[in-house]
Amino acid sequence: MASTHDFGFTIDTLEWKAWAPILDLEKASPDQIKVLEESHPKAKTSPYYLLLVQEAEVLRQRSRLFNTIMYGPRGAPRADRELAATAESRVNGCPYCASVHAQRFVQMKGDKDIMQHLLDEGVDTPMPSRQRAIVDYAVKLGATPSAATAEDISKLRAEGLNDAEILDITLSIAMFANANRLMQTLGEAVRP
Repeated sequence: MASTHDFGFTIDTLEWKAWAPILDLEKASPDQIKVLEESHPKAKTSPYYLLLVQEAEVLRQRSRLFNTIMYGPRGAPRADRELAATAESRVNGCPYCASVHAQRFVQMKGDKDIMQHLLDEGVDTPMPSRQRAIVDYAVKLGATPSAATAEDISKLRAEGLNDAEILDITLSIAMFANANRLMQTLGEAVRP
């Protein structure tokens, strides 16, 4: 397996390798099994979840927050949340998260070109104005949260986003500011 240090960003499916020991599923407690089942359909086979579940309550709370922010049926369309997550992951240098959420954006929007350019060329690549406003907002919040201003919110509103949608975009960006750092501290993305 090649490390992401060797290949950079991709829309291809990546795997993740933990740098610390992961839980042996056969030795999992009933609560750990329950948390894995609540977290993600593939959590029982994911090195990332098997690492995090060693602190079962932390993973439980992390998964609830993540699932509510990314999959909740309110506010911003899922594709906008996925775009924000991808942009934040690109800024933070997290190929694994960028790959996963770029794929989800493409599944929902059917527009692979935007994601391919974002991954290949970076966050400054040309794109339609609504997506540009979301990406620019993600970049500001990711780099220096205090740099975001009321003007940035006005740009999002000018693109038709209401306050509930803007909150969802903000939550997605903040979630990935944390998620990217956690993944990159505990392991690395690898090509299958």
